Amino acid sequence: MSMRKTPKLAPLLAVALLAIGSVGVAGIAVAQAPTVSKALAKPLKAAQDAQAKKDWRGALAELDKADAIASKSAYDQYLISEMRGFSYVRLNNYAEAGRNLEAGLNSGFLAQDDVPARVRALSQINYQTKNYGKAIEYGNRAIKGGYADAELYTLVGQAYYVQGDFKGTHKFMDNYVADQIRRGQTPKKQSLELILSSCVKLKDDDCTTGALERLVKYYPSPEYWQNIMYSLFRAPDRDDKVLFNTFRLAADVDALKRGEDYTEMAQLAIEQGSPGEAVSVLEKGFEKNIFADQREKDKNQRLLDLAKKSAATDQAALTKLATETGAAKTGGADVGLGKGYLSYGEYDKAAAAIQRGITKGGLNDKSEATLLLGISQLKGGNKDDAIKTFNTIKADEKYGRLASLWAIHAQS
Repeated sequence: MSMRKTPKLAPLLAVALLAIGSVGVAGIAVAQAPTVSKALAKPLKAAQDAQAKKDWRGALAELDKADAIASKSAYDQYLISEMRGFSYVRLNNYAEAGRNLEAGLNSGFLAQDDVPARVRALSQINYQTKNYGKAIEYGNRAIKGGYADAELYTLVGQAYYVQGDFKGTHKFMDNYVADQIRRGQTPKKQSLELILSSCVKLKDDDCTTGALERLVKYYPSPEYWQNIMYSLFRAPDRDDKVLFNTFRLAADVDALKRGEDYTEMAQLAIEQGSPGEAVSVLEKGFEKNIFADQREKDKNQRLLDLAKKSAATDQAALTKLATETGAAKTGGADVGLGKGYLSYGEYDKAAAAIQRGITKGGLNDKSEATLLLGISQLKGGNKDDAIKTFNTIKADEKYGRLASLWAIHAQS
């Protein structure tokens, strides 16, 4: 994503028009004190007439004549600057327009009601002319004054970015987005992408991950999910159970793109006692024509045949296991039964069995069981219950981040 997108400058024209709004159409008589010096009345009137005819260069020539008069007052100089600024805007000479409109702002004669629009315009003009420091200065002035809009916040963030201040970009935009979220607003995608880009430039993995998580929360897409899953797969010290549940999430958010990912997930599913899921993921891979060459297709066909055979045996055992779990004093057998139901898409039965197991207690890994309960609830259509379940394990060292991502996925 390019951070050099130029903001729209259409508002500048309206601002420039306001800048000389106190000058009468019929002459140089001014609506309120102070007044134009007598010596400048003729060249200023000529400049105004030229502007009325859209003769911007002619207007500038007359303003040069006015400026050359030694006896002009500070107010005369203010009017000259304002009218020059207006003409330069019309000529798309934003560097000179900015210099003159800034002079008008600093003169003390600009009406207070016109200051907010002028400050915003000067931030935009300075961005356009690549004077990023001043764009930031005027943008922050507007923000502090309470008259900045969303476009101006983005412009300031971009100004920090294009001048290479990535820490400044991140701090500024992160505070802005955090404030929007606190007020119950949805941050713009462009703001979140700007934060992500600054994190990448800073080579900060935690920052990048956090930015991606916010993007998938508000603007979920397989591309963003792929980047998050990549960071999860790179995490150290993960066991096969965590890895398999990571693959479950990747599959659910359509972030599996390589044939080897489908193969590895299927192998883990078989090893973790969920051959039904191995069958599902491999069949999906074949449907999407994900396996690149004949050798890979043959390999995964053999794996699919094995998974189907294991699934047939496993399904036959589920009925027997269901009759045995009732007498068990601890919940391990119930959770195992729930895993079996989950493997074959019987989500309501899976959720009920896993919940019984958690209630009974005595589990070797309660966090995994709770995660599987949330997955079963989500896939069974009970989104609200699933989110509550995922949120109960967010602090867990092994499954916390994965649970948070499942919760984000459920919310989207």
